[in-house]
Amino acid sequence: MSIEKKLWGNHNGKDCYLFTLENGNMTAEITNYAGSLVKLIVPDKDGNKGDILLGYDTLDGYIAGTSSQGALVGRYANRIGGAKFTLNGKEYTLAKNDNGNTLHGGNVGFNKKVWNVKDYGENDNPYVVFSYTSVDGEEGFPGTLTLDVKYTLTADSIEICYNAVSDKDTVMNFTNHSYFNLNGTDAGNIKDHIAQIFADKYTPVSPVLIPTGEIASVKGTPFDFTAPKRIGEDMDNGKLPGGYDHNYVLNNSNGTIRKIAEVTEPESGRRMEVFSDAVGVQFYAGNFVESIPKGKEGVVYQKRSGLCLETQGFPDATHHETFPSTVLRAGAKYETTTIYYFSAVK
Repeated sequence: MSIEKKLWGNHNGKDCYLFTLENGNMTAEITNYAGSLVKLIVPDKDGNKGDILLGYDTLDGYIAGTSSQGALVGRYANRIGGAKFTLNGKEYTLAKNDNGNTLHGGNVGFNKKVWNVKDYGENDNPYVVFSYTSVDGEEGFPGTLTLDVKYTLTADSIEICYNAVSDKDTVMNFTNHSYFNLNGTDAGNIKDHIAQIFADKYTPVSPVLIPTGEIASVKGTPFDFTAPKRIGEDMDNGKLPGGYDHNYVLNNSNGTIRKIAEVTEPESGRRMEVFSDAVGVQFYAGNFVESIPKGKEGVVYQKRSGLCLETQGFPDATHHETFPSTVLRAGAKYETTTIYYFSAVK
């Protein structure tokens, strides 16, 4: 068990570090640029270790990239329709950076910031804590908000804990935007991965991926992953050729951590189970993965090279009273945890 810190580069006059966390079974590399999870090395069914995250070999790759590889996303992950919202009777105008809507916090969201390194060490497991303070009015959002995010590497998992507080009422939604390919970062697409999502409902969207406000059953639709299913099944048979980029309404949303999804890759035998206390998860099948800059070891990532399971509040909740609120009241403490647990099956 160990943790190492090294200088990785500089961005806008701020030092960026790369932390390597090891425990004998798994290795994680994490940088304070965007709070990004850079590598996650886990064993397959034969004990062979491999990196299962898409990403880049250098800091410059992460700075130039446009798909939030491994990043912490906020102040509002996912989308806000019309790039505006009303809170306490006041309308706030945001950046229109996605088809007239706001995506992942605006033009310069948390996924493009150098975070402060608040703490790191070992204790029972190696960990690192990053902190970012978003000032009142940044990207149009009200309130000065401080967010701490703690990564902990256990023998079999990477745990991400979020803690936030604001001095004014605001809206917030945080997630980690890692792209997983359980067969390795250069192993082609993820359509043969087998997925299960513990959600009986999802939130349908408009052509520009803004929720309509409906909460619909997945039963009888391509969105049904209540039983294990090949990810590419309904993309290949023409039922959903555009792929998945949708919010699932997670079962048993009572604030407790429970298993919300599972993904298995048959060739490697690697299995990822996701545990969280979140109300929703965005299942994204890499529909718009960018191939520039080139990825790790010069790999050119293509559509569906990786998948994301982004635990979250519902997208565009600011416009839908029937959705769980994403308002954070002044002085209230926000806490949420997500755990990605890894094993292998023969």
